[in-house]
Amino acid sequence: MKSRLSLWLALIFFGVIYAQMPVPRDFVMRSTAASSSTTTGLQSDVIIEIVTQGDSAVWLGTGRGLAVMLDSTSAVTFNTSTTITSGQSSPDLPEAAISAIAASGDTVIVAFASDTTANGDDQTKGDGVAINYTADDTSSVSWLYLAQPKDSTTDTTFSWDGNTLSAFPITLTIGNIIYDLAITSDYFWAASFYGGLRRLDRSNISAGWERVPLPEDSNTEFLCGGDHSDFVLNSQEPELDGNRNHRVFSVLAYGDTVWVGTAKGINRGILDNSNCIDWTHFWYPNDGISGNWIVGMAKQEFNGQRRIWAVTLRADEEGEVNGLSYTPDDGQNWISVEALRSERAYNVSSNDTLVYVSTQNGLWRSKDGVNFALYQPARDAENSDEILSNYVYTAVHDTRSYYGQALWVGTPDGLARTPDPNSNESIWRIFRTEMTPQQVYAYPNPFSPYSDNILDGDGYVRFHHAARKSQLIQVAIYNFAMEKVTDYDHWLNRDEGALKWDGKDSNGRPVANGPYFCKLTYDDEDHWVKLVVLK
Repeated sequence: MKSRLSLWLALIFFGVIYAQMPVPRDFVMRSTAASSSTTTGLQSDVIIEIVTQGDSAVWLGTGRGLAVMLDSTSAVTFNTSTTITSGQSSPDLPEAAISAIAASGDTVIVAFASDTTANGDDQTKGDGVAINYTADDTSSVSWLYLAQPKDSTTDTTFSWDGNTLSAFPITLTIGNIIYDLAITSDYFWAASFYGGLRRLDRSNISAGWERVPLPEDSNTEFLCGGDHSDFVLNSQEPELDGNRNHRVFSVLAYGDTVWVGTAKGINRGILDNSNCIDWTHFWYPNDGISGNWIVGMAKQEFNGQRRIWAVTLRADEEGEVNGLSYTPDDGQNWISVEALRSERAYNVSSNDTLVYVSTQNGLWRSKDGVNFALYQPARDAENSDEILSNYVYTAVHDTRSYYGQALWVGTPDGLARTPDPNSNESIWRIFRTEMTPQQVYAYPNPFSPYSDNILDGDGYVRFHHAARKSQLIQVAIYNFAMEKVTDYDHWLNRDEGALKWDGKDSNGRPVANGPYFCKLTYDDEDHWVKLVVLK
């Protein structure tokens, strides 16, 4: 399944027709250690991936590394190192953002991505994967690190089904980013943009990642035993004789079945006894999906039925639209969900009859796959906090006995959990980074009301306070000339959400760029914060 700018890694997609997909950025870790291998708390508020495992573990892919929650109240983040060697085990992980997570049994695999500069431009590169085979035991964590899979310049062919097939080698890590992972009994599966679909034999890790062929753009099938003498595995653009169906963004695997989402539709693969794969290729406009760019997939099972859901975004074919599509019969028929037509989604998940869709407008839920209801952004009344973003990157309905009926939601402004997924007025608990608990500060700083913490069209700066006895916080904003711009009262006990400011004066007009002085009055004292507004 799948699945930021000053808080995101800009993912490198082909051509201007493709929007940016969110992956977190920012890699500095805090130093206060919870154990020899972890640091207490979340180190980033950007939560792009949530994966549950075992009795209580909740794995979190963030902009500052991998975190895990082992109880209902706290998280730890794994420490990082810049000296990790491929093929070696270590308690540390690469210093990078998390681009994908998969878990099965006691095993968890994590993919990494980071910023780099090439030819004077900011780029994104893949930073490999790490595997933990005893994820239920956090007392002595060991990660097997494997470098990002890539080819040498001489890797112009590869073996498949007893034949030698031609291939365009992917020799760089730039643009070669793993966006999704899956685990089956025999293989780790990796969906990579430039790198395509690759698999790793779990019984023979040292053999390395194997390239897996997919149908070319105009072909509906790629079958074992067929004539593939003219086939070339090539993820370049079509004008360079490449195939967008070889640019892979999502993978879903179970039993002998593998579903793969690409920049040219959806592929269903069935493994035979020799682990060769027969592929069937579905794409717009041949089939009923809304768009050809597939960034997330999920399997839903209920009442003896199975549906495969896909986030089907607009690519470059005339008539494509963003949306959500599903098949009730393993690909024979595809249905585009009318209720979410044109919705920009990031991920989809399911639990029994329920389907959750994470989008830039919030989290949608459906009980029937036809009608969808939108959750309101989470508000934590107990802690006077709220999620200051409409964006939702991922969501998981957790039915394990430890949590009961919990809904986990990942956003660019923190992690949220409710014990009542059935209510739009749920009691939420919000988890985020708290870097200096006893200090008063504003963040982000500098603050842009046009790009930071966008909620219902307005951007917000958040104020962190350290009130101990006051229920009322008086806020006054002054410009550089110490002229009052606006003021208001914030009551901590009235569910007013986060202590924040929308960058507007008392008449509702956006303020000019420049420095501002913010006075927070509580506990019988004035607390001053300097803030820079930069649009």
